[in-house]
Amino acid sequence: MKNKYIINYIKQIGLSKEDYQECKSLLRRDPLKTELALFSAMWSEHCSYKSSKYWLKKLPHQANYVIQGPGENAGVIDIGSNNAIVFKIESHNHPSFIEPYQGAATGVGGIMRDIFTMGARPIANLNCLRFGSLENKKTKYLFNGVVSGVGDYGNCTGIPTVAGECSFDSRYNENILVNAMTVGITKKNKIFYAKAGKPGNKVVYVGSKTGRDGIHGASMSSEAFSEKSESLKPTVQVGDPFSEKLLMEACLELMNYNSIIGLQDMGAAGLTSSAVEIAAASKLGIKLNLDRVPLRDGKMSADEIMLSESQERMLMIIKPEKLNIAKKIFEKWGLSFSSIGEITNNPNIKISFKKKVVADIPLEFLTSAKTYRRPFIINRNIYTNKAYPKKTIADIVKKIFNDSNLSYRELIWEQYDHMITRDVISKMGGNASIIKTNDKYQAIATTTDCNIFYCDTDPYLGVIQAISESFRNLVSVGARPLAITNCLNFGNPEKKEIMGQFVQTIKGMKIASKKLSLPIVSGNVSFYNETNNRSIPPTPQIGAVGVINDYRKTKSLSSFYNNDFLYIIGETKGHLSSSAYERCFFDFSKTKSTSMPPVTDLDLEVKMSKVILYLIKKSLITACHDVSDGGILISVLEMCLAKKIGLNFSNLSSNHKYLFGEDQSRYLVAINKSKIKEVCKILNKNDIKHKKLGIFSNKHPILLFPDKSSIKLNDLSFSRKIWEKKV
Repeated sequence: MKNKYIINYIKQIGLSKEDYQECKSLLRRDPLKTELALFSAMWSEHCSYKSSKYWLKKLPHQANYVIQGPGENAGVIDIGSNNAIVFKIESHNHPSFIEPYQGAATGVGGIMRDIFTMGARPIANLNCLRFGSLENKKTKYLFNGVVSGVGDYGNCTGIPTVAGECSFDSRYNENILVNAMTVGITKKNKIFYAKAGKPGNKVVYVGSKTGRDGIHGASMSSEAFSEKSESLKPTVQVGDPFSEKLLMEACLELMNYNSIIGLQDMGAAGLTSSAVEIAAASKLGIKLNLDRVPLRDGKMSADEIMLSESQERMLMIIKPEKLNIAKKIFEKWGLSFSSIGEITNNPNIKISFKKKVVADIPLEFLTSAKTYRRPFIINRNIYTNKAYPKKTIADIVKKIFNDSNLSYRELIWEQYDHMITRDVISKMGGNASIIKTNDKYQAIATTTDCNIFYCDTDPYLGVIQAISESFRNLVSVGARPLAITNCLNFGNPEKKEIMGQFVQTIKGMKIASKKLSLPIVSGNVSFYNETNNRSIPPTPQIGAVGVINDYRKTKSLSSFYNNDFLYIIGETKGHLSSSAYERCFFDFSKTKSTSMPPVTDLDLEVKMSKVILYLIKKSLITACHDVSDGGILISVLEMCLAKKIGLNFSNLSSNHKYLFGEDQSRYLVAINKSKIKEVCKILNKNDIKHKKLGIFSNKHPILLFPDKSSIKLNDLSFSRKIWEKKV
């Protein structure tokens, strides 16, 4: 490549001048164009984790039921009865901001492939969406595109979208977050890995044809945005959910024929990362002939073919004697199938195109990107007590319920077919979603959580709370929490304060994971979420999975009956800092430096969970709901609205700290009158504080609060939908 083109090309592919010189030094010659493309992809932040790898190694990921931890396409856990759950969460933030519909849709498709690549059939999709302020002109466009993309892709593939989160905040105006999670199920002896086997095994390309969409996608996702971001639309992939469905069924069918040695989704960096990773994992080499790659555009160059992120494609390592069986299956499903190379003893990736060698690189050069221990600083808040204006309880309730971050989400989940498989037995909007495994009465529960306000004021305490809330959400439906996945969304790691947020988050995750016995089996790091030098708040999204032995005994926030008694379990001290209550009176962006999230007592979380699970197992309570955003009163009203039934309050304090404080480790439980004595005896025996709040009654459509203010249940339900008019 002529010198005058080098500077422009390495800039185009996201390779720094220093990296270019490193390539020359390693190869001891001038790199070829295709070789530079491979280096740019594999050394990108998105593929190499060069800023986070050092810290991620400190996270706990082991337990006797963990089959596969980080390092594969997804994490795998043993849930008993020879069943294994495969799950992971990933980001598709940058593509979704540039082209919201396709960015979100292909994010869902990509994480689903990570699951069925390992031999598991996807049974549930979840998502976590963070948008800018509803007053921002672009939010409506981004919101509608992302929600439609998520819903359409999941619906068309026949995989239910069962849960998620969505929030609106001005700090995401120029950099939205779209995190997608998929959960799949397989048998313990039917798990597939990304491995090459032995020399001579065939490298097979399956799925859709390769086009120009998504080229340089990995590099694009490893950079911050600017006002020129619109020009990056060609780097966004285009999805086809119907092809994904065909690819999934074809892969799962072939897995029954003892033909596959290993397989890898062509995700970020496409054929480059899949080929490099699958060969390097077995410490072997790989030889590719790009003339055999099925193309949509015959004029594509070698580097374009290697970097394309066209969707619905897979790289398989097939036993040579099984090629014909595999080919027939993929032809039956109408998908491309081509043997494009083989595994070799020489630990290089050697690529030929149009009868020329266009790349020949030792794999260790591509997989050993420099790991950075970036400098960091930790900014600590100076907590300040705040004086809150006097308002009635009803006024505060209305204001909190009008907050777009705490409103109902029908506008979103009504676009998702969450009951498409008949295995989902929970309603949307609950604590955690429940999906049957079809093994007697076994089921799994799954949820995803992150309070962005807590994490912004203190990433360490914020992520501990996020993991704890996921833990409580699983417990409250009767599931035994088993493991978590994470999607760590941050700004530019080259900035010391951003790296400090990340380091504090890792430290908090490590503590919470160990204390709650929740190994971290998979995850994703998304850096450079900033535009024009303005970063998003730290957003460590947590996805969690638990097992239920008998789904007939599960509880929800609305499974109570008329005349059941409502109790609060756990201690309330009245923590209002960083709370929904505080945001009713102050602009969070101006007060966050003087606010602090609540501290979570992890030992108490474990103790409480054992008692709650026992009460559910013995059918001593009729409903359960964890107390989180908005405190006791908001959580109570969520139960009322879910059942469309009122509550006759009794013995309820009028103290706002008590009603709206966001102390952790608390549950609301509904109890039949005949069981109250037994439940209280168990709570007393375990030294757990509890208090009666009232009686559910269909005769109380008007909720009368202790300060004599009141609100109609119907008006409250309506107020939670006001935000919908803006999108």
